[in-house]
Parts: sequence; structure tokens; C-alpha cells
Amino acid sequence: MPTIRVQEAPFDLGAESAALTAGRTDIGGLASFVGLCRADDGLAALVLEHYPGMTERALKKIADEAWARWPLTGCTVIHRVGRLVPGEPIVLVLTASAHRAAALEACAFLIDWLKTSAPFWKREEFAGGESRWVEAKATDDAAAARWAKPA
Repeated sequence: MPTIRVQEAPFDLGAESAALTAGRTDIGGLASFVGLCRADDGLAALVLEHYPGMTERALKKIADEAWARWPLTGCTVIHRVGRLVPGEPIVLVLTASAHRAAALEACAFLIDWLKTSAPFWKREEFAGGESRWVEAKATDDAAAARWAKPA
């Protein structure tokens, strides 16, 4: 079953990958995605807020959907909250399967759905002291839409 964590502390990709695969001989492919805070347009920091409990349930629902769609043998989703500066990791998605295609597709699905369906509120802070809330992007919605189940 998927491992879900929402935390302020940084994560260690190597340690998380090792934990997911330790002692496993049924894993043929491990896919990973690490999202980093970019320094777009003079960004000084990105502040991520969430509702504890609600956020973890939403992430679990998204991960459970990936688990149901692909033959995964492991899945880890870690999303950070709090104040992050450019260069810091924000999100980690790991998916493991007997075959690479399932691991890669499930990883792409998870990050696309996390961008549009996970309940996080993002505020950008700039060097001059200005700040603004980040609005949803049509490009993220389009990426997630490709995973919609046929009616």
C-alpha cells in the first residue's frame, strides 16, 4: 500500500528509494520524480499551506487510484509544507513495479494529479517584500486530464 507523508522537513531521495526497495526482488522498475522550488521572476520563497488530516486523505486517495490502475509493488508520496526557498525539494513521488512502464506511467499520473487535486495553497514571496497566491494553471489541468477514465 502507498506511503503518504506531509512534512516540513526535507526528504532524502536515496534513503526513501532504499526503504521502498529494501529486500524486494519483485521490483524491476523504480520511477521517481522530485519537484524543486524554482527561482522564477525573483522568487525569494514559496510558502505551502494545508489542512492537516484533509491533505493526507486526499494524497492517499490519489495514490490509491494509482495503485488500482497499475500493478505497483510500492509507492511513496512525500509533500513538504512551510516556507521553501529556491533549490529546495518540494515533492517526492516514487513508484515501483515489476516492469518499468507501470512504474513510469504511475509516477507521471501521480505528479499530474497532485498538481491539480492535492489541497495545498501556495504563496510566492519576492525579494521586495511582495507576495501573491499562486493560481491554478490550465496547463496543469490539461496534463491531469489525459489520465481521466473514459466515460
